[in-house]
Amino acid sequence: MKTNRVIAEHELDSQLAELLPARETLFFNINVAPVIGVNISLAINAATINSAANSLALQQLSSLAH
Repeated sequence: MKTNRVIAEHELDSQLAELLPARETLFFNINVAPVIGVNISLAINAATINSAANSLALQQLSSLAH
């Protein structure tokens, strides 16, 4: 089990931080990741008496981000 460790003020003072530069290579500075979802299912119950047709729908999600 983890325990929370108290950080002393002098430890915080010794830390450095800097801002990241703007991402100028992106048009309007946005990220776009198209996601496509497809569901396919098929059940046929034709010309039968007292029967049942079952169908299972599967889903595939695809995403491309870089």
